[in-house]
Formats: sequence, C-alpha cells, structure tokens
Amino acid sequence: MSRRRNTQPRHKAPSTGEAVGRGGASARRDGAARRKRGVYMISVAAELAGMHPQTLRIYEARGLIRPQRSPKGTRLYSDEDVERLRRIQQLTTELGMNLAGVEKVFELEAEIERLQARLRALERKAAAVEAELRAELERVRRATSVAIVPYRQPVLDIVPVRESPVTVRVDRTYTVDIYNEET
Repeated sequence: MSRRRNTQPRHKAPSTGEAVGRGGASARRDGAARRKRGVYMISVAAELAGMHPQTLRIYEARGLIRPQRSPKGTRLYSDEDVERLRRIQQLTTELGMNLAGVEKVFELEAEIERLQARLRALERKAAAVEAELRAELERVRRATSVAIVPYRQPVLDIVPVRESPVTVRVDRTYTVDIYNEET
C-alpha cells in the first residue's frame, strides 16, 4: 500500500488553551514566545522558506541558523527561524552575498539591536535623572526666600573731559574757569 505524501505546509492552529484576539502586553509576550517555539520539521521549514532541506543543514553547520531540537533530536524550526531563512535567501540571491557576508550582516544587525537597547536604557535613565533634578531644583527654589539675581559687573560710563576751559562770569568782580562736560 503506497502512502500519499501531503506536500502542503502544515500550519499550527492555536491550542484550546490559547486565547485568540487578546490585547496588551501578555498577548505580545505570548505571541513572541509562540514565534520562537520550534514547530516545523526541516522539510516543512525548507518548503516555507523556498529552499532544499540540505541547504538548511548547511546553514546550521555554518551557524547561520540554530533550530531547536525535539527530545529525539529532530530539528524544529520556529517562525523566526523561517523568517531568518528567507532573509538569508534574499541576501544571497537578490544581493549576491556569499555566506560569509551574510554572517557579517547578521553580526552587525545583532550589534545594532544591542546598541539600540542600550540607548533606550540610557534614555530612560537620563529622563529619570532629569526628573529628579527638576524636582530637587523646585524644592530648593521653594526653600530659599531670597531671589537669586544674576550678578552683573557695573559698567562705568567715563565721559572724556574737554581740555579747553570755559569762562563764566558770575558777577563783575569774579571770573571762574570751568571745564565743559560736553562730549
């Protein structure tokens, strides 16, 4: 008796314990965990990615992909693994990269992700420190009763004195010489 092989990819339906259509952080965590869980055997993953199963074994040997293993040692590929396989195929076929180039691209993408995560953490920390400083500044402002005025050095306006004397008669008997203060 010959068995007819189903060539259609198998898709995993949600189990009865999984809620469909949940929102919020728990749904995102569940979705992320589901995307990382190995559910496809090598033949199905190869078909989903449009590759030969032997190509997946080569990529695994090169360290480009790391499928999970069942208790009996069967390779199990997740949705993330299939997306990574498609990305490898895009880089090699459309962009003409070799596998060493693909490895470097993945290393650089991982480094970018690490740096972006660090940047987000530093931005959160800076925002917390800024809020703390603003609160402390406001506390100090309220605690002081004297207004803080910025110090400015006084400007001395020096007017040059005219060298020629001016004669003014006060009465007929006295003559007074004064200097004109005009500029």
